[in-house]
Amino acid sequence: MRHTLIATVENKPGVLNRVASLFRRRNFNIEALNVGRTENPAVSRMTITIDSDMVTADRVEANLYKLVNVMDVQDISAETGVLRELALIKVAVSVDKRQEIISLATVFGAKIADVGPDTMIVQVTASTEKVDSIVEALRPYGLQELVRTGNVAMTRGTKEGKRHTPGAGDTVSYMNGAG
Repeated sequence: MRHTLIATVENKPGVLNRVASLFRRRNFNIEALNVGRTENPAVSRMTITIDSDMVTADRVEANLYKLVNVMDVQDISAETGVLRELALIKVAVSVDKRQEIISLATVFGAKIADVGPDTMIVQVTASTEKVDSIVEALRPYGLQELVRTGNVAMTRGTKEGKRHTPGAGDTVSYMNGAG
């Protein structure tokens, strides 16, 4: 099962290396990783996607909390969060097939990012499942290149995902940031 972890970390050199080293030492596999600054320039947000059972996901979360620069960790799902990824898909296309690609992109809410003499680049921002679907729909035209960001995530409304409380030995759910 896929788990999406959001780690709020100090925006300092070496933090990403510490997180990656934790995954390497514990033999956890990262499916996708995104890191960027938040509304506070001193804080970065990591969105980490792993494919694991619940026990392993809880272990990853608990281990992340042990790192000095990690301020908070949440395990969110599609029910408690908005998860999106960006994909750029370069498709081989002749002039007479361009309108088909444009129509297909429109159906998926995608945009045409670039048009070349023999190719088009389709840009889509959507759920992983929707990105998978447009990739499969474009495959018959001839995929030349594909790049995906992996998920970025945010909790819906005031709901927050399950959080691990360091030292508590168990996980608890928080609403509105209150424990």
